[in-house]
Amino acid sequence: MNAVTGTLTALSGTDAALRRARLAVYVTFAIPGIALGVWTARIPAIKERLALGDGQLSLALLAVAAGALAGMQVIGRLVDRHGGANVMVPLAFAQAVVLLLPAAMPDLIGLAASLALFGVVHGMLDIAMNAVAVEVERAWRRPLMSSFHAVFSVGGFAGAAIGGLFAHAGVGAWPTFAVTAALLAVLAAVGSLPILRAMPAVRAAEAGRYASSISAVPGDAAPTKATDTTETAETDAAASPGAPGTNGGTPARANTGALSVLFLGLLAFCCMIGEGASADWGSVYLREDLGSSAGLAAAAYATFSIMMTAGRLAGDRLAARFGPVALVRSCGLLAGTGFAAALLVGHPVAGIIGFGCFGAGLSCIVPLVFSAAGNRDPARAGRALARVAGLGYTGLLTGPVLIGGASEAIGLPRALAIPAALALFVALAAPAVRDARAARR
Repeated sequence: MNAVTGTLTALSGTDAALRRARLAVYVTFAIPGIALGVWTARIPAIKERLALGDGQLSLALLAVAAGALAGMQVIGRLVDRHGGANVMVPLAFAQAVVLLLPAAMPDLIGLAASLALFGVVHGMLDIAMNAVAVEVERAWRRPLMSSFHAVFSVGGFAGAAIGGLFAHAGVGAWPTFAVTAALLAVLAAVGSLPILRAMPAVRAAEAGRYASSISAVPGDAAPTKATDTTETAETDAAASPGAPGTNGGTPARANTGALSVLFLGLLAFCCMIGEGASADWGSVYLREDLGSSAGLAAAAYATFSIMMTAGRLAGDRLAARFGPVALVRSCGLLAGTGFAAALLVGHPVAGIIGFGCFGAGLSCIVPLVFSAAGNRDPARAGRALARVAGLGYTGLLTGPVLIGGASEAIGLPRALAIPAALALFVALAAPAVRDARAARR
């Protein structure tokens, strides 16, 4: 009787730890979203204070992108060596600190330097929190990545709202960033920090050392894992670097694993070309090519963003029901065909609907690609995620340039067909996101 009671108590404690870990990842995903949103909302105030021209501001903003890409390439090995949670928590606090710097800079050089540091921290936190998210997802034994990414999007909306409210009240950029930084520090302390105590339970659950009966979200299936020792041993082997059946087993397997990660990066690149193009060219397309009003033109990217967030909020349940391959294939078809049809119709309302379909279609693909990358070889998840995220971020940056260059030659409506075609390519390549652990079984 005492043994049974002790076992139930241990399981209850582990269940509680998994809930804390999941909540901590949700909170951490909100932190960079809020930081980026509030910074974006106060760019005009920084530009006015420093009397910057458009070209000077563009150079400063380029420093964010360069810093993020650099940070992503550095952090992968640190995550694999020290553990994602041990890296993620200090970076969550660092994100709050570096937000303060741009408003304190006296000139363009200082602004560019501070934004480069902001980008480095942002990129590093992106990889670390996704690596932890993959671990927590494995422990729960069901898809969670889409909802984690949805929280990042919601954080961006919240940050933009905070910045907009302060701007409307006539408050300067420095007080705005100071208040937001304090909020982010509290979120990091209360939300992110508990992940460190929860990680032993997360790793035990990953290894399949117990059967859980959690049902934290109404309507969600509980995370389950058979206690069969054969399956437990197989899962443990899959998580061990150099174990048979993993990428670290032989040079041939390692090469195959590296190529599969690069292909996942290509899929992220294709999706984020579309995301960047929608952000920079959506309103231009509706205003200049379809003749809509300025207010209606602004609805293009707003609809895209709202539908992307909605799709991510629903993505975990859809992935659990239909599987990641079917979901990526369906999402790619929705994005490609919906957007292409809207371009063919050539009407403002159809354009807004098309951008909505495009956002909903792209919504779940990148989270599932990240999850697949992190599961290719758990011992090297940080490096895999760094490669995939780096390629995806490159697509986000180059997408608007690609569309702009193509529009000079063939016109903007035809140029926007490029992201639609890339979405259809992703639909065809959907088997690439198949869970590597399931394939080994």
